[in-house]
Parts: sequence; structure tokens; C-alpha cells
Amino acid sequence: MDRSRRGGTKLSRPSSEPTVPAASRLTVKGRGKNRRKPGSLWSRMPRPRVIADACGRAARRALPGLAATAAITLVGSGVWLGYRFVTTSERFAITSIEVRGEAHLTEDQVRASMTVRVGDNVFATNLDTMTGQLQATPWIASATAHRELPDTLVVEIREHAAAAIVDLGGLYLVDTSGHPFKRAQLDAGDGAELPVITGLDRAAYEQDPTATAATVTGALAVLDAWKRGTDRPTIGEVHVDAHQIVTLRTYEHATAIELGPLGSGLADRMRTFDAAWTELTDAERDRATAIHLDTRPDHVTVALSTIALNPVTTAKD
Repeated sequence: MDRSRRGGTKLSRPSSEPTVPAASRLTVKGRGKNRRKPGSLWSRMPRPRVIADACGRAARRALPGLAATAAITLVGSGVWLGYRFVTTSERFAITSIEVRGEAHLTEDQVRASMTVRVGDNVFATNLDTMTGQLQATPWIASATAHRELPDTLVVEIREHAAAAIVDLGGLYLVDTSGHPFKRAQLDAGDGAELPVITGLDRAAYEQDPTATAATVTGALAVLDAWKRGTDRPTIGEVHVDAHQIVTLRTYEHATAIELGPLGSGLADRMRTFDAAWTELTDAERDRATAIHLDTRPDHVTVALSTIALNPVTTAKD
């Protein structure tokens, strides 16, 4: 029987052809009528009330910073205007420069060492610069200054105290610390009645100023001890050689008094000198050219000059 003739009978597909499910078929939908259309730019802007609230919050956050900036500006302007006033007002012009503590220098000499003058503004004057100029003056060891408002400048100085003149290839004034602070101008009266310390080497001083200052202070200590004795001649020169041997020379007759090395034993040798000096007559003291004190405190050698006294003659009529 031919199955192809039966109604309703369908021929099956070959097993090699795959079956596509209905759910996997692609479908394209048309545009719906209710889709939202893009609005205008103004419709998307925030409402004015929202903008106002945002601006208010930003202003409140920025208010402290703005206030601080304004305050700083006002204070800075006030300070600048105040500084401008006090540094230019004639009310604060210097009418007096007082100098205190001067001894060797005069007030005019101290004022001449400064660039500040009467009429300058008291606040515009740099006190540090002024005191630095003063301390560059050889006689001035230190200087300070202060203002006495409205128009006075007070300068206080401390001068070097000259203790001796030292020969370092030239004559210099030294203070009690043993350091030279200026050249000695003998014509100007520097070092009047001061002893002279000789025997020092300038090259040694330039190489080691501290060691030379120690030698000078040692020589000054010898002079101080010498002055404490009674009936001792005035000393005009202290000679310290390379071996630290001290020789004193009297001011009037240049008698050489060799005391020996610096250090211990000087006091005993000075007492030996006192004993020998007491035994000499005035004439012998005038004739003494050298007094040598041995290392032993009970030995002393006195050298006398052989100058013969001229006979006194009387004129006759």
C-alpha cells in the first residue's frame, strides 16, 4: 500500500537536518508610541531654589576664610601705615645722642665713629649696625645702644684698659688679657707711663697668638708682684727672651735686674733683691748697671759702673 496517498500523513525530515526551536527566532519590535522624547536644556537645569540653597551653603563655608583674610589684610595695612608713620615723622627725629662709659675717647670721637647723626629717625636707626661700627674702633671693646623715646639715642661703651706696650715689630697697646688691640701712637699720648714688654717674636705671635698672650700676661703678673714691694725702683721695660728669662729695666737709670725664668721662685728672688737693694747707698744705686739674681735665693750679683766723679771747682776773682 502506497503510504503517500494517505491523507494527513506527513513525510518526516531527514535526521541530518536540525530542528530550529520557535523560541530562538529573532523578532524586531517597532517603536512604541509611549517612549520619552529628550527635553530642552532649560528643563534639565536645577530649580532656582536649589541653586540658591547651594550658593548659601558655599557662602557659609567660605565666610570664616574670607573674614580671616580681611582681618589679616586690615592688620597688615595698619602695621605698614604705623611703621611708615614712626619712621618718617619729625616727632621721632633724633635730637640727642648720649655717650656713656668713655674714658680715653671723647664723646665727639665716639659720635664720629657712627654713621647715625642728629636729625635721623630714631626708629629707622639699626642699632646692631651702629654698635658694630663702634666695636670696629680700636679703643672700644664692646658697645650697646638703646632708644629713649621720642628723640634720644643712648650709647654705652666699654673701652680697652691698656696695661702695657708690647714690641711686636712695632709698638702696640695690650690689655690685661695680653692681646694687642691697637698701634701705640706715642705722639698722641698712647701708653704714657706704661711699661714696655720686649723680646717677643712677631712670627711666633702670628703663628700662635694665644701662647704669646700667655707670655704677656705672665710678664704683667711679674710687674704686678713687683709693684707690691716697698722701696723698689720703677720699671720701664720687661724683657722676656726665647727661654722665658725675665729681665726688668728700671725707668730712671735703665738698670737691668735679671729675675730668672717665669714661674715659681720669682717671689723669693724679689725678696733677695730687696735685701741687696737695701744695702746699697744712693750713689751705688745710681751706679748700678746690672743686678743678677742667681737661682739660689740667697745669692745676688751687683755690677757697678766705674764712672769717676768730676771734682767741684770754685771760680776765683
